[in-house]
Amino acid sequence: MEMLYAIIDIGSSSIRLAVYHLEKDSMDLLLKKKHAIGLAGFINNDCMTQAGIDKTVEIVKDFKDFLANFPITSMDAITTAALRNCRNSRKAVSEIEERTGISLRVISGDEEATFDFIGAAHNRKDGSGLLVDIGGGSTEIVSFENREIRFKISVPMGALSLRTSFVHGFLPSAKECRAMKQEAEKRFDQVKDLQQHCAPAIIGMGGTFKSACALYNRLYHCDRYNTRMDVLKIEQMISEFQRDFPLTEEKTIMLMKAVPDRMHTIISGLIIADVLASRLGSSRISYSDTGVREGFICSEILPLLK
Repeated sequence: MEMLYAIIDIGSSSIRLAVYHLEKDSMDLLLKKKHAIGLAGFINNDCMTQAGIDKTVEIVKDFKDFLANFPITSMDAITTAALRNCRNSRKAVSEIEERTGISLRVISGDEEATFDFIGAAHNRKDGSGLLVDIGGGSTEIVSFENREIRFKISVPMGALSLRTSFVHGFLPSAKECRAMKQEAEKRFDQVKDLQQHCAPAIIGMGGTFKSACALYNRLYHCDRYNTRMDVLKIEQMISEFQRDFPLTEEKTIMLMKAVPDRMHTIISGLIIADVLASRLGSSRISYSDTGVREGFICSEILPLLK
């Protein structure tokens, strides 16, 4: 059995549409579309604003109209931290469902960490490691051994939500970077037993690590397909893109080419990665091009085809 399957992923940084050709044990990504709206930036007093709801409805309707042109067998819509963590989550989700005619599944933090693991394990041969997914509104951490989860947690702090709380310009100042670092340290210090899961390397998932790797490769003249970063260089990366000193033409080009959709959140994301790597004793980060969507499909959809 096979199918054309579509999934809409409403995240804190972007809303994405992906279409796959699915068979019993395989998934072939056919198309990806996204709108980088920064939904976490529409939260005020811990509530999703009407503007955020309206923008989400507009984009989901646009994706729905696009899919109507194709013989899609099945479709799901999921959402993570931005709509999960706001105080008016139930009301906001209900309004989006009513106005778009699409059922929306709110993925819990625990589920998000699990789907991250399943998505990564699907394409990896190593049976043990440490996964980290820094999203716009949350950070998922999963430690696994012998292809089984030993520890998982979702921390309600992401690259966009951290930036929104501390940064008052496009790029952060050195003072704002220090404040974000202190906040990240405080949040991770509150995670019980975190340092019992130290690892020499982090498997980084999601858009923050993808962008970080792209910027790293340009800054340190690595091959564009390189997926590994030296943690010791992350602090220097952070200092290179602060507003205390005007950006040079070279750095402007570098930033615009490497991270066009995440220029405003890349530094806060790197701060989270740097603090977490320090807490976990990790000296390198390897980017993995899988995530929640792939884990959701492996767990929830592929079994239906057998």
